[in-house]
Amino acid sequence: MKGLLQVLGASALVLGSTQALAQPVGLWNTEDNQGQVEVSPCGEKLCGELVWLAEPMDSSGQPKLDQHNPDESLRDRPVQGLRILWDMQPAGDGQTWENGKVYDPESGKTYQGKITLDGADVLKLRGFVGAPIFGRTSTWTRAEAPGAAE
Repeated sequence: MKGLLQVLGASALVLGSTQALAQPVGLWNTEDNQGQVEVSPCGEKLCGELVWLAEPMDSSGQPKLDQHNPDESLRDRPVQGLRILWDMQPAGDGQTWENGKVYDPESGKTYQGKITLDGADVLKLRGFVGAPIFGRTSTWTRAEAPGAAE
């Protein structure tokens, strides 16, 4: 019995450390390497902020603004620093967070969203309207450091 408890305890330790590694929390390069998103806990859920842009300035040398936002009062916010993911909730499988929202500053549209880890270093973000079948998936890679995306 003592041996069985030791094996179960060791298994729990290994599973716990594996699960800790497979978390979406951290810095991610966007699919086109034009930005980086910092995914972090927001209570029991996950959020993500656009913390770096390859081109943060517009043609006049001013910070790019959230000019397509449907709320006119928010159009003067810089795109760099925007929260673009929120309310992502664990699905219970240790790899998927769902029932969240995704904001696209290029269009000003907000979509339903979910994120799925594919290993420790690949995150698939699915934005959709209605059902996941009516959407698009963007593949992000874990960033080594803030700043220039690889």
